[in-house]
Amino acid sequence: MGDEPSLTRWSFADFKQFYDVKFGRRRENEKEDDSVHQSGQVAAANGHSLASPENGSINGTNKPELAVFEQYQCKDRKNSTQIAGAVSEKYEERPQKSLFPPFESADMRNLAESLCRDIIRGSPDVKWETIKGLENAKRLLKEAVVMPIKYPKYFTGLLSPWKGILLFGPPGTGKTMLAKAVATECKTTFFNISASSVVSKWRGDSEKLIKVLFELARHHAPSTIFLDEIDAIISQRGEGRSEHEASRRLKTELLIQMDGLTRTDELVFVLAATNLPWELDAAMLRRLEKRILVPLPEPEARRAMFEELLPSKPGEPELPYDLLVAQTEGYSGSDIRLLCKEAAMQPLRRLMTLLEEKQELVPDEELPAVGPICPEDIETALRNTRPSAHLQAHRYDKFNADYGSQILQ
Repeated sequence: MGDEPSLTRWSFADFKQFYDVKFGRRRENEKEDDSVHQSGQVAAANGHSLASPENGSINGTNKPELAVFEQYQCKDRKNSTQIAGAVSEKYEERPQKSLFPPFESADMRNLAESLCRDIIRGSPDVKWETIKGLENAKRLLKEAVVMPIKYPKYFTGLLSPWKGILLFGPPGTGKTMLAKAVATECKTTFFNISASSVVSKWRGDSEKLIKVLFELARHHAPSTIFLDEIDAIISQRGEGRSEHEASRRLKTELLIQMDGLTRTDELVFVLAATNLPWELDAAMLRRLEKRILVPLPEPEARRAMFEELLPSKPGEPELPYDLLVAQTEGYSGSDIRLLCKEAAMQPLRRLMTLLEEKQELVPDEELPAVGPICPEDIETALRNTRPSAHLQAHRYDKFNADYGSQILQ
């Protein structure tokens, strides 16, 4: 025992042989194991170890100088490329892009792993045609985000693409839907960031999260950083307000990182949304170069929403769309959806009243169908639903006149 050298770095073949002997694992291929044992004896007689470079390792794709866990990792990567029993031979020729850029410390990498949970992996499946109205906002978004990705040749020099875009308007008008459409149509790496993603209880981690976020965005460019309700992250600084030191450092780091985007060539867009644009800091408004108003829906958009949510079916009374459009002035898209839901509930309420009077449980297959929506149901829904976003419409118009971006025809 004293003459035997101690193994400080086992190969994959040594570990496999030790595991089979120790735990009595059934060998799947006896001939292969016998050949491994014989090659090991020959190598020992010649003064070489089983995993020497001259003899090679058991698995031809694994390098003998790797440690056990490294060889297991290589083996798992190879197995993941097998599709229907066929191994992709081009896997080694095409190196995959790493998930994280090289960070300066392990703490920064841990923060990057927490931020990667906010990356939208799948498509939100919201297209431009799904959003009714808002033609001006859609055209500005296409000009600012979509066109630089499709035609990068034209957006150079003075025409370099805008880095910051602000969507502001009353709540429920479709700002988040526009962001989902950008994520669907542009096919960029989409970071859906809220205040909970970049605010930490540990001192100094909030500004580090902001720095790591923009490093990840540059690494996965072209990418889009969507900051929903940005007024909760970077409101106005100073002016006698009770502002914590950590909050001020977070705002300063965000301003620095956004200003640093202009010095890089990567396509990284910051898309922000807010219901209170007048609460934003002036320095942030300067960095959000495109400020797009998402207004309340116009009559044509409201009619398209009603026709989609409450379609007229053959054999049923026609719904008064003109009355709905005339009576919903000042309603947002969310209010219109609630109105249509309230109208659709009226025939169901009548049916539920009849079922409750029977005082017996009716099987699912014997339940009667819900009746059609009548014009009286529309009038009842109009009386029970009120607009929620029309009180400050004049403030949005004034902010748009002072800071907004318009398309001149």
